[in-house]
Amino acid sequence: MDDIIIIGAGTAGLTAAIYGQRAGLSCRIFEKFAPGGQIVNSPSIENYPGMYGVSGYDYSMALFEQAQKCGAVAEFAEVTGIDFSGKNKKVMTTAGEFEAKAVIIANGAARRKIGCKGEEEFEGRGVSYCATCDGAFFRGKTVAVVGGGESAFEEAEYLAEICDKVYLIHRRDIFSAAKTAVDSVLKKKNVTVLTNSVIEEIKGTNAVSSVVIKNRANGSTVEMPLSAVFVAIGLSPDNGLYKDVLKLDEYGYFDAEEDCKTNIEGVFVAGDTRKKHLRQLVTAASDGAAAATAAANYIRKNF
Repeated sequence: MDDIIIIGAGTAGLTAAIYGQRAGLSCRIFEKFAPGGQIVNSPSIENYPGMYGVSGYDYSMALFEQAQKCGAVAEFAEVTGIDFSGKNKKVMTTAGEFEAKAVIIANGAARRKIGCKGEEEFEGRGVSYCATCDGAFFRGKTVAVVGGGESAFEEAEYLAEICDKVYLIHRRDIFSAAKTAVDSVLKKKNVTVLTNSVIEEIKGTNAVSSVVIKNRANGSTVEMPLSAVFVAIGLSPDNGLYKDVLKLDEYGYFDAEEDCKTNIEGVFVAGDTRKKHLRQLVTAASDGAAAATAAANYIRKNF
């Protein structure tokens, strides 16, 4: 039996493993894909303290190696079931069944995708899901933001300050963002809003160079030259496995505060999978440290 089982090997999960091991506890990490999570595809990280210009892949591998050097054990297997009813927590995986005194769920959240031609091909080469992360690479250029909610208008507001031209593309003619956010963006002289419109194709050679936009009202299409597409149509937390056991908010995120504690003692959550206002590498690392510290305190008091 391990002291802590960590589900997910992104920034939150790997940081939790580092803090857990340094607290003298054995940590076992389960990851169904590769270490790093969403950031692994980023060409360069410029907003994480002390990591300027490091690729997402190099950052992820360095963090994974650090966790291993601290003594954490990594299992590349998918979690298929859980049993948190007893004092010892059980986690069922494609590699077998495991037990631990505490569990930290750091399974992240996936960015919703447009689903158009060229989106996956140019991810990390002009297609981004985070303006705060990648916007600076397109300073002074023409970009597009896709979406009509709070996140889309926040992205457009941010990009309007550093880009020459910003197109906000939304499939409907009304927005779900707050009126204050909409009004603020509409006042920007370098922002053009295209409603009832969708991106049908993203084009380029080595990087994004244009998009094909379809007007849903009249069926017309136009190819527009630009350097980047920022997709802001929400996140999709994959927490269905836990919905009957752990409390989720209305959007499917774990309903846990900054102490990372859930409604079940001995079970903690960290990173993008929990409700929060800012989803960045620094906040994921912070969650990982907080969750591991809380788990260590729980184990000391109860075992």
